[in-house]
Amino acid sequence: MSSSLFNDSGVSIPISDDDSDELGRMRVRVRRKRKKSLHRVNNELTRRVVRFFMKYWMVLVLVFAIGLLVFEATRIGRKPSMIVKTEQGKVTSQLKEFKRPIPDKKSDSTLNRLDPVMKIVHGVKEPCLKMLRPDELENLDLPMNKESSSPIKKVVYLSGNDLPYVGGNSTLSQQPREGTRFNLFTGIQTFDQREESFKVKETAEIHCGFYSERGGFRISDEDKIYMQNCKFVVSTCAFGGGDDLYQPIGMSEASLRKVCYVAFWDEVTRAAQESEGHNIGDDGFIGKWRIVVVKDLPFTDQRLNGKIPKMLAHRLFPQVKFSIWVDSKSQFRRDPLGVLEALLWRTNSVLAISEHGARSSVYDEAKAVVRKNKATPEEVEVQLTQYRHDGLPEDKRFNGKKALNEASVIVREHLPVTNMLMCLWFNEVVRFTSRDQLSFPYVLWRLKVHEKINMFPVCIRKDLVNTIGHVRKAKPLKSFFPAD
Repeated sequence: MSSSLFNDSGVSIPISDDDSDELGRMRVRVRRKRKKSLHRVNNELTRRVVRFFMKYWMVLVLVFAIGLLVFEATRIGRKPSMIVKTEQGKVTSQLKEFKRPIPDKKSDSTLNRLDPVMKIVHGVKEPCLKMLRPDELENLDLPMNKESSSPIKKVVYLSGNDLPYVGGNSTLSQQPREGTRFNLFTGIQTFDQREESFKVKETAEIHCGFYSERGGFRISDEDKIYMQNCKFVVSTCAFGGGDDLYQPIGMSEASLRKVCYVAFWDEVTRAAQESEGHNIGDDGFIGKWRIVVVKDLPFTDQRLNGKIPKMLAHRLFPQVKFSIWVDSKSQFRRDPLGVLEALLWRTNSVLAISEHGARSSVYDEAKAVVRKNKATPEEVEVQLTQYRHDGLPEDKRFNGKKALNEASVIVREHLPVTNMLMCLWFNEVVRFTSRDQLSFPYVLWRLKVHEKINMFPVCIRKDLVNTIGHVRKAKPLKSFFPAD
């Protein structure tokens, strides 16, 4: 069949149906050839790229690694300060390197919290620490002249200040005795004197630090006068710049009037705090804390220097009747008079200290100390060998409580028996390791204190303080003793 197309001029062009079909098939074949050619080109390009990567992949990885190292090197090498200029080209501000470690979110959320720690009793929540109301604290009758039932009536502290001073080149007498940390601050306690010191007598004569005026831990006369006027004290210390100072919170008006807050620093801590803008005022205070800067710390081990205000508060505050010690890694957050009433007076105790949260015996704690590299295995073994020889039991309970304590908070009355206990404890951490958890149960067991010791549960310790943790590592002290 055929069809005709007519135009106005009457000319016709015949077109066959078969010719039209053939033309369409030709166009389809052309398109298919083009598609196949395009696929072949794409496949060939892909194969070449793959072959290139397979052949040179090690070179490419090396180039990428070098580039990354160069980038990191340039980023680290940049100065931490930035200069910001105005349009006139004048410097308007300078962002300097922030030396203080950035506190973690946990520390930020812990600081200044006052909400009580709760426990469940018979299915009902109640506060771990039950405190008196502020109006009750205002009218609280303070037991300032309570008679002690202990047979220990007086403690005499051994001193070498009356010994003749040789003068001249005498630095060897100031240095610690070889193999020990005893020095002019502690006095050289012999082993026989150690054994004698544990005997309960009406008048006890013991080493208790401050053995010689040349032994260090010097405090200004102005600070001494302030400390001698305290009757109640909350104290802490930070040596070596390791911790910040946290202001106490939760105090009543009665405590603000009657309680001293004293923080012991050394020059390293003062410099670290001043670099962050925390300057001691002309009155000697930062906030509620009276800052006492100590000169000539007697030990190279800063942990051991920290035991002096921790354990020897009765030597530093001769007129104080009651004291509360708080580790510098914590913020004290309860009313001091309320704490004394709840933990000492209400329970008729002379000393209150927390049970340990994780372990229950000295021997378990010794393993943890070695495992966490808090002391060498050798020095821990020397201490445990002596304690085993003396018969310290491996019991995990002591008077119905855990036989192991955690000493970040210590609440005590200053009596001959508690003063003696703290002196003995201090001598043990000087003789053996600085880990005071190892020696406190031993001293308590040896002394056989007749008065009540309140070993309160962990939840009360958590209620007393907001634990922040150590901010930075304390710098060790070389020695204040002059060289030959």
